[in-house]
Amino acid sequence: MGKGMIIKDMSFKVGQTLTIVGVAKPDATNFAVNIGPDEQDITMHINPRFNAHGDENAVVCNSYEGGNWCEEVREGGFPFQQGEEFKIVIEFTPAEFVVTLSDGSTIHFTNRMGAEKYSVISFEGEARIRSVEIK
Repeated sequence: MGKGMIIKDMSFKVGQTLTIVGVAKPDATNFAVNIGPDEQDITMHINPRFNAHGDENAVVCNSYEGGNWCEEVREGGFPFQQGEEFKIVIEFTPAEFVVTLSDGSTIHFTNRMGAEKYSVISFEGEARIRSVEIK
């Protein structure tokens, strides 16, 4: 996946909630939302896969540290439809990210790097992001 939109120097801190609204392209195979301390490392990678990397209709979460992917986490539903709008809500607690998908299913993903704030949010793959909001 090629890099898409990158938001830098936007602090996402413990206690805040990040809401992302976008539309998956009609022929999308997958897209990803990445949150991290810089452009190299990713604390939380959320990768909805319609049909990519050997997965169909799965949401895969992971971290990327020091040039290596860590252990994948797969839980929650798959409310994504090609060509349709989606909403991903990420609540940031000291211990984990609680991700709520459009169908109300949740993913609990450990804050593996343990930081209290992250400043880079990036998007890649076949989706158009309509809004990004931190509260």
